[in-house]
Amino acid sequence: MKQRISLVLGSGGARGLAHIGIIRYLKEHGYEIVSVSGCSMGALIGGFYAAGRLDAYETWVKELDAFDIVSLLDFDGEGGLVEGKRLMRELTRILGKDIAIETLPIPYTAVASDIDEEKEVWLQKGSLINAIRASIAIPIFFAPFQLEGKRLVDGGVLNPVPIAPTFGDQSDMIVAVNLSGEMAHKDLLGIPSSKETQLVEKFTKYLSKLTFTNPLFQNDTLQVANSAFDTMQANLSRMKLAAYPPDIEITIPRDLCGTLAFNRAKEVIDYGYTKAQEVFQNDPS
Repeated sequence: MKQRISLVLGSGGARGLAHIGIIRYLKEHGYEIVSVSGCSMGALIGGFYAAGRLDAYETWVKELDAFDIVSLLDFDGEGGLVEGKRLMRELTRILGKDIAIETLPIPYTAVASDIDEEKEVWLQKGSLINAIRASIAIPIFFAPFQLEGKRLVDGGVLNPVPIAPTFGDQSDMIVAVNLSGEMAHKDLLGIPSSKETQLVEKFTKYLSKLTFTNPLFQNDTLQVANSAFDTMQANLSRMKLAAYPPDIEITIPRDLCGTLAFNRAKEVIDYGYTKAQEVFQNDPS
């Protein structure tokens, strides 16, 4: 009999591509995912998995280069650098159409944060695309998302590893993926190709010209803010996991890759698969 898993997918930008490799490992080794709770990138990957479109998303993201990434960013957000409409149109195209969460074949929860009421919001019905957009709204980078009168931002502000939505599941185990693990302080993905390095350098120069008038891109302001957010999420993750320990935790170092390093998709996905294999071989329960 297949072991039934409640899967919890954490917040962490491009590191969240590791979720794809982890899901692939679970499916290949006979585990049945009966629910998904996700935050930020975890909500995106979990949503595409629940909708049966994760393969399509994986194919698309593996083809992205640095210029493709910037082409998806509309730098005209209110309350954030990026509005997000362009990206969500592309994600809707990959999904095929927007889907009501309540019609998905397995229970799905996207976790966002209500910045006015200072509380978590569990999105378990309505538009899947809207739920994903709300959950991925990294403060400063993405504009907050307005939904049912609430201003919603990244769920990682309050709960980067949302285990609580799975408590009522009829599953055999809770598997949580924490993308805010201790830093490795070394390259875990391998050296990028010279072609990729040249492309990223050209992209960086292009981006600096595109955004030179915005003070957030000056003096490493955005980089400092992003590092501070990662540090906050790491501390929150430790507290949440200590309070509500899952049956199995898969931990990804928070310096695995940069927040926007989607051009390293293949390497990050492969790392997730290998990490899941390592964890389950050591704890096969």
